Amino acid sequence: MAHVLVVDDDRTVREVVVTYLRAAGHEVSEASDGTEGLAASRRKRADLVVLDVMMPGLDGLEVCRRLRLVGDVPVILLTALGSEQDRVVGLETGADDYLTKPFSPRELVLRVDSILRRSNPGAREEVPVTVDGDLVVDRRRREVLLRGETCPLTAREFDLLSFLVARPGEAFAREDLLQQVWGWSFGDHSTVTVHVRRLREKVESEPTTPRRLVTVWGVGYRWEPSPSAPAIEEEP
Repeated sequence: MAHVLVVDDDRTVREVVVTYLRAAGHEVSEASDGTEGLAASRRKRADLVVLDVMMPGLDGLEVCRRLRLVGDVPVILLTALGSEQDRVVGLETGADDYLTKPFSPRELVLRVDSILRRSNPGAREEVPVTVDGDLVVDRRRREVLLRGETCPLTAREFDLLSFLVARPGEAFAREDLLQQVWGWSFGDHSTVTVHVRRLREKVESEPTTPRRLVTVWGVGYRWEPSPSAPAIEEEP
């Protein structure tokens, strides 16, 4: 059972989301605005936060930014803004996923469960460590080390990096990554684009001229193993 924090100023939406999440077996806390949501997250750590974007005072984007300053708890944004740019802005603040209002509560529960499964080390049968030059991806601990220092990643960023680095030299289209990493059979390809951009900012020495997470024009993306040492899989 995971602890999910729901932050939304719309009481009706909040009640529906809370009801469905509890029916799915989750422990749920709720907050009616951003300030209350941050306070709730400090009182008890959530395994995942469902966060409305359009709230008076402290909006969801600012709450997401502040959550990212103190940890890597997965965040799903609920937004009434449907344009691609609005969704991109949400993802760039550090959100792992988003749903546009009106949305299906059942779909929300499925997305919550998908992220929680990927965030739970115990849900994985394989627990190898991938070493690629100065980069270490530890799936058991869900930890990434870069040049010996911890590299903080969100849940989705870790999933994407882990998937690609385990398949060096193989090119993947954005729709393939949506299906393999996000578990979506369809969706907005900008989700992948934004996460790739964020990953580059964290693992590349020069994010604007990437040498590890490279673009394959007309296809998608490919992980290039370090020339100094091949990527290897180790059992910890």
